[in-house]
Amino acid sequence: MRRLLLLLGTLALVLPANAFARGEFDPAKEFEQHEWIPIHLGPLNLSITKAVVYLLLGALLTILLGLFLMRGKTLNRRGTTGEMIYDIAQRQVAEQGLPSKAIGRWFPYVATLMLFIWVVNMLGFIPLPITGETWHGIPVWGIYAATSSISVTLALALLTFVFTHVEGVRANGPVRYFKSWIPEVPKAILPLIVPLEILGQFMRLISLSVRLFANMLAGHMLILVFIGLIFVLQSLALIPVVLFASVFYVFEVTIVVSIQAFIFALLSAIYIGSAIEPEH
Repeated sequence: MRRLLLLLGTLALVLPANAFARGEFDPAKEFEQHEWIPIHLGPLNLSITKAVVYLLLGALLTILLGLFLMRGKTLNRRGTTGEMIYDIAQRQVAEQGLPSKAIGRWFPYVATLMLFIWVVNMLGFIPLPITGETWHGIPVWGIYAATSSISVTLALALLTFVFTHVEGVRANGPVRYFKSWIPEVPKAILPLIVPLEILGQFMRLISLSVRLFANMLAGHMLILVFIGLIFVLQSLALIPVVLFASVFYVFEVTIVVSIQAFIFALLSAIYIGSAIEPEH
Protein backbone atom coordinates (compact mmCIF):
# COMPACT_ATOMS: atom_id res chain seq x y z
CA MET A 1 0.00 0.00 0.00
CA ARG A 2 2.83 2.39 0.86
CA ARG A 3 4.58 1.64 -2.43
CA LEU A 4 1.36 2.24 -4.35
CA LEU A 5 0.79 5.54 -2.55
CA LEU A 6 4.34 6.65 -3.25
CA LEU A 7 4.00 5.67 -6.92
CA LEU A 8 0.72 7.57 -7.30
CA GLY A 9 2.21 10.55 -5.51
CA THR A 10 5.22 10.57 -7.83
CA LEU A 11 2.93 10.44 -10.87
CA ALA A 12 0.96 13.38 -9.52
CA LEU A 13 4.17 15.32 -9.03
CA VAL A 14 5.39 14.53 -12.52
CA LEU A 15 2.02 15.41 -14.09
CA PRO A 16 0.67 18.47 -12.26
CA ALA A 17 -2.44 20.13 -13.60
CA ASN A 18 -1.98 23.06 -16.01
CA ALA A 19 1.72 22.32 -16.45
CA PHE A 20 1.78 21.03 -20.01
CA ALA A 21 2.33 24.30 -21.84
CA ARG A 22 5.59 26.20 -21.76
CA GLY A 23 5.33 29.31 -19.64
CA GLU A 24 1.68 28.76 -18.67
CA PHE A 25 2.09 27.01 -15.32
CA ASP A 26 0.88 29.06 -12.36
CA PRO A 27 0.84 27.12 -9.05
CA ALA A 28 -1.51 29.66 -7.48
CA LYS A 29 -4.26 28.51 -9.87
CA GLU A 30 -4.28 25.10 -8.19
CA PHE A 31 -5.89 26.73 -5.13
CA GLU A 32 -8.59 28.72 -6.90
CA GLN A 33 -12.17 27.80 -6.02
CA HIS A 34 -14.67 27.59 -8.86
CA GLU A 35 -18.37 26.91 -8.43
CA TRP A 36 -19.02 23.38 -9.66
CA ILE A 37 -22.64 23.39 -8.47
CA PRO A 38 -23.90 26.94 -7.78
CA ILE A 39 -26.05 27.20 -4.65
CA HIS A 40 -27.00 30.73 -3.56
CA LEU A 41 -29.44 31.44 -0.74
CA GLY A 42 -29.76 35.18 -0.65
CA PRO A 43 -26.38 36.58 0.41
CA LEU A 44 -25.13 33.10 1.35
CA ASN A 45 -22.95 31.30 -1.16
CA LEU A 46 -23.24 27.56 -0.47
CA SER A 47 -21.92 26.43 -3.83
CA ILE A 48 -20.14 23.12 -4.23
CA THR A 49 -16.45 23.72 -4.96
CA LYS A 50 -13.34 21.58 -5.02
CA ALA A 51 -12.75 22.24 -1.32
CA VAL A 52 -16.29 21.15 -0.45
CA VAL A 53 -15.90 17.89 -2.39
CA TYR A 54 -12.63 17.14 -0.62
CA LEU A 55 -14.22 17.88 2.76
CA LEU A 56 -17.19 15.61 2.04
CA LEU A 57 -14.85 12.86 0.90
CA GLY A 58 -12.70 13.44 3.99
CA ALA A 59 -15.72 13.19 6.29
CA LEU A 60 -16.82 9.93 4.65
CA LEU A 61 -13.33 8.42 4.85
CA THR A 62 -12.98 9.51 8.48
CA ILE A 63 -16.17 7.63 9.38
CA LEU A 64 -15.10 4.55 7.44
CA LEU A 65 -11.59 4.64 8.89
CA GLY A 66 -12.94 4.94 12.42
CA LEU A 67 -15.28 2.00 11.92
CA PHE A 68 -12.55 -0.05 10.25
CA LEU A 69 -9.93 0.54 12.94
CA MET A 70 -12.01 0.64 16.09
CA ARG A 71 -14.09 -2.44 15.38
CA GLY A 72 -11.14 -4.72 14.79
CA LYS A 73 -9.71 -7.16 17.30
CA THR A 74 -6.84 -5.73 19.31
CA LEU A 75 -4.68 -8.76 18.53
CA ASN A 76 -4.38 -8.00 14.82
CA ARG A 77 -2.64 -5.13 13.05
CA ARG A 78 -5.88 -3.25 12.39
CA GLY A 79 -6.93 -3.34 16.02
CA THR A 80 -3.45 -2.39 17.20
CA THR A 81 -3.43 0.65 14.91
CA GLY A 82 -6.86 1.72 16.13
CA GLU A 83 -5.78 1.29 19.74
CA MET A 84 -2.64 3.36 19.11
CA ILE A 85 -4.66 6.23 17.59
CA TYR A 86 -7.13 6.08 20.47
CA ASP A 87 -4.27 6.13 22.99
CA ILE A 88 -2.68 9.19 21.35
CA ALA A 89 -5.99 11.01 21.30
CA GLN A 90 -6.68 10.21 24.94
CA ARG A 91 -3.27 10.49 26.58
CA GLN A 92 -1.50 13.05 24.42
CA VAL A 93 -4.45 15.26 23.50
CA ALA A 94 -7.45 14.97 25.84
CA GLU A 95 -5.61 14.33 29.12
CA GLN A 96 -3.02 17.01 28.37
CA GLY A 97 -5.53 19.77 27.71
CA LEU A 98 -8.80 18.88 29.41
CA PRO A 99 -9.56 18.59 33.14
CA SER A 100 -10.48 15.05 34.19
CA LYS A 101 -14.14 15.97 34.71
CA ALA A 102 -14.46 17.16 31.10
CA ILE A 103 -12.70 14.32 29.28
CA GLY A 104 -15.85 12.25 28.94
CA ARG A 105 -17.69 15.16 27.34
CA TRP A 106 -15.00 16.55 25.04
CA PHE A 107 -12.78 13.59 24.20
CA PRO A 108 -15.04 12.55 21.26
CA TYR A 109 -14.74 16.05 19.80
CA VAL A 110 -10.95 16.43 20.00
CA ALA A 111 -10.36 12.83 18.88
CA THR A 112 -12.67 13.24 15.88
CA LEU A 113 -11.08 16.60 15.08
CA MET A 114 -7.61 15.06 15.07
CA LEU A 115 -8.62 12.12 12.88
CA PHE A 116 -10.66 14.27 10.47
CA ILE A 117 -7.89 16.83 9.92
CA TRP A 118 -5.37 14.02 9.45
CA VAL A 119 -7.56 12.37 6.80
CA VAL A 120 -8.23 15.65 4.97
CA ASN A 121 -4.54 16.55 5.07
CA MET A 122 -3.57 13.10 3.79
CA LEU A 123 -6.11 13.36 0.96
CA GLY A 124 -4.23 16.46 -0.12
CA PHE A 125 -1.23 14.32 -1.06
CA ILE A 126 -3.09 11.48 -2.77
CA PRO A 127 -3.56 11.97 -6.53
CA LEU A 128 -7.27 12.12 -7.38
CA PRO A 129 -9.12 12.92 -10.63
CA ILE A 130 -11.29 15.59 -8.99
CA THR A 131 -9.27 18.69 -9.75
CA GLY A 132 -12.11 20.05 -11.88
CA GLU A 133 -9.84 20.19 -14.93
CA THR A 134 -9.58 18.00 -18.03
CA TRP A 135 -6.92 17.26 -20.64
CA HIS A 136 -8.37 16.24 -24.00
CA GLY A 137 -11.58 15.26 -22.22
CA ILE A 138 -9.79 13.16 -19.58
CA PRO A 139 -10.03 14.29 -15.92
CA VAL A 140 -6.65 15.53 -14.72
CA TRP A 141 -5.19 13.76 -11.69
CA GLY A 142 -3.68 16.10 -9.16
CA ILE A 143 -3.13 16.87 -5.51
CA TYR A 144 -5.07 19.45 -3.53
CA ALA A 145 -5.52 20.00 0.21
CA ALA A 146 -8.81 21.41 1.43
CA THR A 147 -6.97 22.68 4.50
CA SER A 148 -4.89 24.94 2.24
CA SER A 149 -8.02 27.12 2.07
CA ILE A 150 -8.30 29.67 4.88
CA SER A 151 -12.10 29.40 4.85
CA VAL A 152 -11.86 25.69 5.73
CA THR A 153 -9.38 26.10 8.57
CA LEU A 154 -11.25 29.15 9.85
CA ALA A 155 -14.48 27.14 9.99
CA LEU A 156 -12.74 24.39 11.99
CA ALA A 157 -11.22 26.99 14.31
CA LEU A 158 -14.62 28.63 14.77
CA LEU A 159 -16.01 25.34 16.09
CA THR A 160 -13.37 25.24 18.80
CA PHE A 161 -13.77 28.97 19.48
CA VAL A 162 -17.53 28.68 20.00
CA PHE A 163 -17.30 25.45 22.02
CA THR A 164 -14.62 27.01 24.23
CA HIS A 165 -16.73 29.95 25.34
CA VAL A 166 -20.00 28.04 25.51
CA GLU A 167 -18.39 25.47 27.77
CA GLY A 168 -16.69 28.18 29.82
CA VAL A 169 -20.03 29.86 30.49
CA ARG A 170 -21.73 26.52 31.19
CA ALA A 171 -19.06 25.40 33.66
CA ASN A 172 -18.53 28.68 35.51
CA GLY A 173 -21.47 30.94 34.80
CA PRO A 174 -21.15 34.03 32.60
CA VAL A 175 -20.00 36.44 35.32
CA ARG A 176 -17.26 34.24 36.75
CA TYR A 177 -16.10 33.11 33.33
CA PHE A 178 -15.75 36.52 31.70
CA LYS A 179 -14.29 37.90 34.93
CA SER A 180 -11.56 35.25 34.65
CA TRP A 181 -10.31 37.00 31.52
CA ILE A 182 -9.21 39.99 33.60
CA PRO A 183 -5.91 39.50 35.47
CA GLU A 184 -5.27 40.93 38.92
CA VAL A 185 -3.68 44.25 38.07
CA PRO A 186 -4.04 47.81 39.41
CA LYS A 187 -7.37 49.33 38.43
CA ALA A 188 -5.61 52.23 36.77
CA ILE A 189 -4.38 50.04 33.90
CA LEU A 190 -7.54 47.97 33.52
CA PRO A 191 -8.75 50.07 30.53
CA LEU A 192 -5.56 49.01 28.76
CA ILE A 193 -5.48 45.38 29.87
CA VAL A 194 -9.11 44.44 29.20
CA PRO A 195 -9.03 45.18 25.44
CA LEU A 196 -5.77 43.23 25.17
CA GLU A 197 -7.27 40.22 26.96
CA ILE A 198 -10.32 40.28 24.69
CA LEU A 199 -8.05 40.56 21.65
CA GLY A 200 -6.06 37.61 22.98
CA GLN A 201 -9.17 35.44 22.88
CA PHE A 202 -9.70 36.25 19.22
CA MET A 203 -6.02 35.70 18.49
CA ARG A 204 -6.57 32.05 19.43
CA LEU A 205 -8.99 31.84 16.54
CA ILE A 206 -6.42 33.31 14.16
CA SER A 207 -3.64 31.13 15.56
CA LEU A 208 -5.58 27.91 15.05
CA SER A 209 -6.75 28.68 11.53
CA VAL A 210 -3.63 30.33 10.10
CA ARG A 211 -1.19 27.72 11.44
CA LEU A 212 -2.91 24.84 9.66
CA PHE A 213 -3.69 26.86 6.54
CA ALA A 214 -0.16 28.25 6.15
CA ASN A 215 1.60 24.92 6.61
CA MET A 216 -0.58 23.06 4.12
CA LEU A 217 -0.56 25.89 1.58
CA ALA A 218 3.21 26.33 1.76
CA GLY A 219 3.87 22.60 1.41
CA HIS A 220 1.68 22.19 -1.66
CA MET A 221 2.91 25.43 -3.21
CA LEU A 222 6.56 24.37 -2.92
CA ILE A 223 5.88 20.96 -4.46
CA LEU A 224 3.98 22.49 -7.38
CA VAL A 225 6.62 25.18 -7.94
CA PHE A 226 9.51 22.71 -8.02
CA ILE A 227 7.79 20.31 -10.40
CA GLY A 228 6.25 23.07 -12.50
CA LEU A 229 9.73 24.36 -13.33
CA ILE A 230 10.38 21.29 -15.46
CA PHE A 231 7.35 21.89 -17.66
CA VAL A 232 7.77 25.65 -17.83
CA LEU A 233 11.46 25.48 -18.79
CA GLN A 234 11.18 22.11 -20.59
CA SER A 235 14.65 20.97 -19.58
CA LEU A 236 15.66 17.47 -18.49
CA ALA A 237 18.50 19.08 -16.55
CA LEU A 238 15.89 19.92 -13.94
CA ILE A 239 15.06 16.26 -13.27
CA PRO A 240 16.92 16.43 -9.90
CA VAL A 241 14.20 18.83 -8.86
CA VAL A 242 11.78 15.90 -9.07
CA LEU A 243 13.93 13.96 -6.63
CA PHE A 244 14.05 16.88 -4.21
CA ALA A 245 10.29 17.41 -4.53
CA SER A 246 9.70 13.69 -3.94
CA VAL A 247 11.71 13.82 -0.72
CA PHE A 248 9.80 16.92 0.37
CA TYR A 249 6.56 15.16 -0.59
CA VAL A 250 7.39 12.19 1.66
CA PHE A 251 8.35 14.58 4.47
CA GLU A 252 5.00 16.33 4.22
CA VAL A 253 3.06 13.04 4.19
CA THR A 254 4.88 11.32 7.02
CA ILE A 255 5.51 14.26 9.37
CA VAL A 256 3.71 17.52 8.59
CA VAL A 257 0.27 15.96 8.03
CA SER A 258 0.24 14.19 11.40
CA ILE A 259 1.86 17.02 13.37
CA GLN A 260 -0.63 19.63 12.14
CA ALA A 261 -3.62 17.41 12.97
CA PHE A 262 -2.17 16.68 16.42
CA ILE A 263 -1.39 20.33 17.20
CA PHE A 264 -4.83 21.54 16.11
CA ALA A 265 -6.58 18.96 18.29
CA LEU A 266 -4.25 19.56 21.25
CA LEU A 267 -4.70 23.33 21.17
CA SER A 268 -8.47 22.84 20.92
CA ALA A 269 -8.36 20.67 24.03
CA ILE A 270 -6.19 23.21 25.86
CA TYR A 271 -8.48 26.11 24.98
CA ILE A 272 -11.61 24.25 26.07
CA GLY A 273 -9.89 23.04 29.22
CA SER A 274 -8.70 26.53 30.13
CA ALA A 275 -12.27 27.81 29.75
CA ILE A 276 -13.62 25.11 32.08
CA GLU A 277 -10.98 25.77 34.74
CA PRO A 278 -9.82 29.38 34.29
CA GLU A 279 -6.46 30.29 35.78
CA HIS A 280 -7.75 33.57 37.24
